[in-house]
Amino acid sequence: MPPTGRPAERRLAAVERALRVLDAFLRVRGDAGTSELARLTGINASTVSRTLSTLVDAGYVEHVPDTGRYRLGTHLLALSNHVLAGLDLRALARPHLEALEAEVGETATLSLPSEPDAITVDFVPSRETVASVARVGRASIAHATATGKVMLAFAGGPPRAGRLERFTDRTIVDPSELSRVVDAVRERGWARAIGEREEHLNAIAAPVLGARGELAAILGLQGPDTRFDEAAQDAAAAPLVRSAVALSAELGYHGPAVWK
Repeated sequence: MPPTGRPAERRLAAVERALRVLDAFLRVRGDAGTSELARLTGINASTVSRTLSTLVDAGYVEHVPDTGRYRLGTHLLALSNHVLAGLDLRALARPHLEALEAEVGETATLSLPSEPDAITVDFVPSRETVASVARVGRASIAHATATGKVMLAFAGGPPRAGRLERFTDRTIVDPSELSRVVDAVRERGWARAIGEREEHLNAIAAPVLGARGELAAILGLQGPDTRFDEAAQDAAAAPLVRSAVALSAELGYHGPAVWK
């Protein structure tokens, strides 16, 4: 029979059992024993033991000799990294940018962490008559933008050494004050900027985390201060955070929430 391009209908019971055992590790913290995995999967312990032996040989599971228990193997990381390498972050983020602009009415941006500043890689402009227009390739100065503050808070790097440049009267140029602001961003899970890089331009931003909890990207919203004041920013924070959480999940992040 010629191939149809569709998966075969016949299901292999042994493969299904192996997948159930692997999935069971998501429901435990750290190592797991044969009896625990049998209870979680509903598969008898002897079958689980044989399945684990096969998975160990293939590198999907590791046996811990000191305890006799099992944990997920490093080969899964190789598979995960291969999947993540094939993801187009901009393609994944685009629907979120479009939804944010539609709901909030302000320009939605996607930036990637870089050194020393995050870089805008995509945006959806506001359809309002008066709108903030982002630029692909533009750096978000770490100490003077909402996106930059998110990078400082979640990428783990300190601001650039030396004097902090002042762009407006509101730019934070005191390193101690910046440190307090970054701590607050880390605690709250999103950042704001009020006319700090450009007068009359306000913005908020939230982190997008990758599968290992690393800062993978930053979602932002920006608009004129006549419309996007602090009250409007506070209202927009909820949809922004929802999008950041959803995009993080699409990238494989399932750790504790960092967004408030």
